[in-house]
This record gives sequence, C-alpha cells and structure tokens, in this order.
Amino acid sequence: MRILTFSTLYPNAARPAHGIFVETRLRELLAGGKFESQVVAPVPWFPWSHSLFGQYAQYANAPREEVRHGVRVLHPRYPALPKIGMTVAPFLLAFAVRPVIQQVLARYAFDVIDAHYFYPDGVAAAILGRYFRKPVVITARGSDVNEISQYYLPRRMIQWAAMQAAGVVTVCRALKHSLMAIGVPEQRITVLRNGVDLQLFHPLDRGMVRRELGFSRTTLLSVGHLVPLKGHDIAIGALRLLPECDLVVAGSGPQHAALVSLASDLGVADRVSFAGVLSQVELQRYYSAADALVLASSTEGWANVLLESMACGTPVVATDAGGTSEVVTAPEAGMLFEERTPEALARAVRRLLERSPDPRVTRRYAEQFSWAATAVGQAQLFERILSMPRTSAEARALAR
Repeated sequence: MRILTFSTLYPNAARPAHGIFVETRLRELLAGGKFESQVVAPVPWFPWSHSLFGQYAQYANAPREEVRHGVRVLHPRYPALPKIGMTVAPFLLAFAVRPVIQQVLARYAFDVIDAHYFYPDGVAAAILGRYFRKPVVITARGSDVNEISQYYLPRRMIQWAAMQAAGVVTVCRALKHSLMAIGVPEQRITVLRNGVDLQLFHPLDRGMVRRELGFSRTTLLSVGHLVPLKGHDIAIGALRLLPECDLVVAGSGPQHAALVSLASDLGVADRVSFAGVLSQVELQRYYSAADALVLASSTEGWANVLLESMACGTPVVATDAGGTSEVVTAPEAGMLFEERTPEALARAVRRLLERSPDPRVTRRYAEQFSWAATAVGQAQLFERILSMPRTSAEARALAR
C-alpha cells in the first residue's frame, strides 16, 4: 500500500527537529512492512540563505530533495504571505505543489494522501485529493484546530476539508471534541495518540550529564518554540518565587529578545540560560539532567516533550491544557496546574520537588506510550479506506 505523506511539518537537513513527530509516526508505520511512502514536505520560499535572516535562511537552505531514513522526501517551495495570507494559504500551497505531486504520481502510483496539520496543509490536501481523485486522511495536531479554527474563513475551510477526507485523525481526545464542536461528525474522527521513541529517549547517567552541562543547582527545563502560547515567560516569572532553581529554555522563535529582557527586568537573568534549538540526542541529555520539565502552554494538542522527558526519568509540571491531562495521569508522571500564572507554576514545582518521584518509576510510566499501538491503529485506518471498492473510496474522498 502506497502512501503520499504531505505536510509542511516535516524535518529537513536545515531544520532536523521540525515536525519530527510526523516523521517518527511514519517510520513506525513503515516498520511493519505493509506500507511504503514518499513525502512531499513543502517549505516557504525565501530568496536569501545567509544566517543573518535566521529562520527564513533555514527555508532557503532546505534541500529540494533528500532521503531520510530510506524515504524519499521532496521539499518544493510555496509562497507564504505573513499575516495577510492566512485565508489564501491553502490555495497557494495546493497550487504550488500540484505539479510536483503530478510528477511523483507518474512514477509512484500512491493510493492515499496522508496529510498532517489541518490548516493550511489539510485543506490543501483535500483540494489536491479532489484533483488527483485520491482519498485523503488528515491529522489534526493542536493549534491548527485550537487556534486557527477561531477565524471564520479558516474554520469553514477546516470543516469542508474534514467532510472531504476519507479519514480524520486527532492526536488526543481533547482535539476530537474541538473538531466536534465546530461541526465535524464524531464518527468521522479517529483518535491516534502520539508515542515516544523509547530507544532514543531513556535515562542517562544523571550525575555525568549534569556535570557535562554545568548544572549544579535544581534545574528546570522549558522546551518549545519561543512564542507566547508556550509560556516560557511564565516559567521565567516563576523563578522569582523559586530562588533555589535555575531554568534552561530550549528553542528558538520571535520571543527570544523579549524573554531575555524579561529575565533581566525580573532580576533572574543569572539563573536563566537559552540553549537554542536542540537535536533529539541533545534533548535526551538535557531531559536526563533536569529536575523537572515545565510546560506552561495556553493550549496543546499532544505535547511530545512531556513523554520525552518522562521517558528520560524526569517528571513534568504542566498547565492542564488541551490533551495534556491525557498524558499526565499519575503522580509519577508529574503535576498539572490550572491557573496559568508564575505563582501557580511555582507552587506546582515546589509540590513536585517535595515528593520527587523515582526516575525509574517515571520511566516505567512513559513506557506505556510506545508507538506500537498508534502504528497498528494507523494501519487499520488505511487498510479500511483502501479496502473499499475504488469507486466508493473516491466517492467519499470527493463528496460534497
């Protein structure tokens, strides 16, 4: 069975950690031997590759084509118009990649388009599915439903794409309910949670990695894009109430300068370090060395960093947002807090540190979240779609 994986959330040589969870889920599916895939992972067009342009230079530096873990990955460019381009983004994306997919189809007769992130990717995939007369499966990931669907026109397009799709997947029950709230029928939605790579993320010698990283005090770790919804500012603010703690912020993004200034204004700059974007291997070292991961997000789908940290034996403190309560369900996993404030985060950190779960027990908790069950569920969904008579499958994919 041949899959065309389609998403702007996919790693490339210039951004190896970008959308790593999409690649990991695909690798787990392919490991079963029943499926093969090629990937079309579009990248925004940008003309200059000098590091002066930051993330935009990474777009320019992404290869046009590469092979990752034995899978051919194409990175066609598409026009991305910041701010003013939200409502036309799916059409620009679909129009830009259609010739590339046409070329792929000439030598790789795929059976289904597997799209990740509902907007603009999923909507563009639904458009392309109609054009190429192929069934489409769309996976909702988090902010695509929780945030983008708050805008009228994108919400209508998400609704349309969900009804076009032969299958709709969410990574947690909370996202399923969010889709149902905007009118997507429950029977069209399958919940397939993300897993964690238990081979990659496992506890290291804590004393050794702490010495290597220079950790000498109680150390908190906050991982994610440096954007407001991730709540790094709340983690920095909590340090005023946690004088015994240091904080490492891992990630990059537009809030970097503001977060540096905030740490200085609050008088905690000497206790905050910015590690930048870390590879998966580097993250394993930081997870293993930290005393707790903190995640103060305003909204989440299924936060992979929570499971990664737990798999390394490190408990978490996180806001009870989106699917997070489906990840943190036992004391050994960590703690949730309701009020998204520095004070509430500080209280939760103190309570967690007071009981300090055994890292071995935290690791055992994470082991129940392997990718195996997700891969089986994904295979069953594709097999169900592809076992339908071709005319029926096309009818569902092209309905309405």
